[in-house]
Amino acid sequence: MAGRSESALDARARRKSLRLHGMVARDIGILIVSGRYKAGDLLDGEIEASDRLNVSRTAYREAVRILAAKGLVEVRPKIGTRVSPREKWHLLDPDVLSWIFKYEPDEHLLESLFELRKIVEPEAAALAAKRRSEEHLRVMLEALEGMAEHTLAEEAGRIADQNFHAALLDASGNPFLTSLTSGVSAAIAWTTVFKQRRRPLQRDPIPDHRRVYEAIAAADPQAAHRAMAELVDMALLDTTTAPRSRSRSKQDQEAA
Repeated sequence: MAGRSESALDARARRKSLRLHGMVARDIGILIVSGRYKAGDLLDGEIEASDRLNVSRTAYREAVRILAAKGLVEVRPKIGTRVSPREKWHLLDPDVLSWIFKYEPDEHLLESLFELRKIVEPEAAALAAKRRSEEHLRVMLEALEGMAEHTLAEEAGRIADQNFHAALLDASGNPFLTSLTSGVSAAIAWTTVFKQRRRPLQRDPIPDHRRVYEAIAAADPQAAHRAMAELVDMALLDTTTAPRSRSRSKQDQEAA
């Protein structure tokens, strides 16, 4: 009985440790992607950082490993932990995207994200029109119904939106495109949250999605490509015309 209680305590301690180093990684990651820490900056050493953050050295070490795995930092023996330049960041990592959208992404990065979607998703839609199964169509239609029922102002509606795009990528039949699902889903989720941060969407995006679905259901690659390209263009317009939030200096003060 005592052994079982000790095992439960150990399990709780491990879960707490996992949450802790994840939170430390998130906090440092936000400081990096927001520009508070610049490329080339050296982070505090393990002892100094763990004391300052009031966490164990193990938790801080694990947090640094998370950041290194996402390309945000590089750990070098006898030099320390250095912030990596942005071209090394794994920008489509869902965590990195969530940290970028914690405040205001710069306009170039935001437009570049939609540029990537414009390259990938229309081609995926065209392939989906040729290769989709009845199950893909069922999932996409169910996602459309979820978006209509809940709207993108609610989490359930945003999840339905992600499911729509995930089913479309899977329907392309290309495993490399399908591997982009988590990144594309995170991009869609966070840009949707971002453009509704100050006010509800002024335009209903569901008809755009329905046109994509109808083209794919009709096995019309050209129409599917065109409808998805228009969907991405309109999503970019919605995002770039959303009211801007607080100034960068205010954000940096809060991040500090």
